[in-house]
Amino acid sequence: MAVVYYEKDGDPTRLAGKKVGIIGYGSQGHAHALNLKDNGVDVMVGLYEGSGSIAKAEAEGLTVASVAEVTKQCDVIMILLPDQIQGAIYKESIGPYLDKSKTLMFAHGFNIHFGEITPPDDIDVSMIAPKAPGHRVREVFQEGSGVPSVVAIHQDASGDALKNALAYGAAIGSLRAGIVATTFKEETETDLFGEQAVLCGGVTSLVRNAFEVLTEAGYQPEIAYFEVLHELKLIVDLMYEGGMNYMRYSVSETAEYGDYSRGPRVIDEHVRANMEQVLKEIQDGTFAKEWIAENHEGQPRFKAMREAGANHEIEQVGAQLREMMSFLKKK
Repeated sequence: MAVVYYEKDGDPTRLAGKKVGIIGYGSQGHAHALNLKDNGVDVMVGLYEGSGSIAKAEAEGLTVASVAEVTKQCDVIMILLPDQIQGAIYKESIGPYLDKSKTLMFAHGFNIHFGEITPPDDIDVSMIAPKAPGHRVREVFQEGSGVPSVVAIHQDASGDALKNALAYGAAIGSLRAGIVATTFKEETETDLFGEQAVLCGGVTSLVRNAFEVLTEAGYQPEIAYFEVLHELKLIVDLMYEGGMNYMRYSVSETAEYGDYSRGPRVIDEHVRANMEQVLKEIQDGTFAKEWIAENHEGQPRFKAMREAGANHEIEQVGAQLREMMSFLKKK
């Protein structure tokens, strides 16, 4: 059974008198910084000169400085930058200013696990990774609750790395929900696999192929969109609330029978074998090397795939249909 920590296991006062530096102010960065600030933690935000996020952070009452200056001044440095730029920024603006008094933190283990960042041996290196996008981390915190996170320790030079990481987790609200113990290796590999096999790659490929099967069979694209993409939210919400059994309880028996009898024909042993190969490429570093090389080359294949996806018929039809849905424009 996994080890799970709750509020009784954390001591938020361990951050008292310490300054926390949040590197980046995107989805996770803004949520961490504001949650910490609301809990009385002394926070700075590290951004590059000319960043469009400087005004946003300052408007929220946060102190902003360069990444190097934040690293120099802060006791805890949480890196919340995109994976592909962390290594370069660490080498230039973070690594040179670390000493044994500081703690280096991450919300994803990619750069540590795949060796793009190698911290000095005499500092604590830990992870608090919320299991939700940054806007949900912020929203749920403001509602008085928190989203679950995972915690991992890569280096425990002080002997208190776990206690300090849990204090950080408490300050962003995650101990209210529970923080699950893991490792940098496990978090990185399962996170990448989930994104590739199900959450992003698997779902979008399944939806796109189903849309094409229907439209090529002569059905209207608008009807195909509703059936294979629009209604997906209903199913995901039911699964999110109560698991697959609750979803099956909530749909018709016709749908439930189709689930049991046809689902395994679509996602069959060939798909499982492909998933196992995807996992192998994550575990042996093939994917990491490919993605790192892609960024060094200027992302030519990535940009081409992004453009092809954006121009697919399902996106064109979806954009038109969503104009009908005023409830989608509530924000």
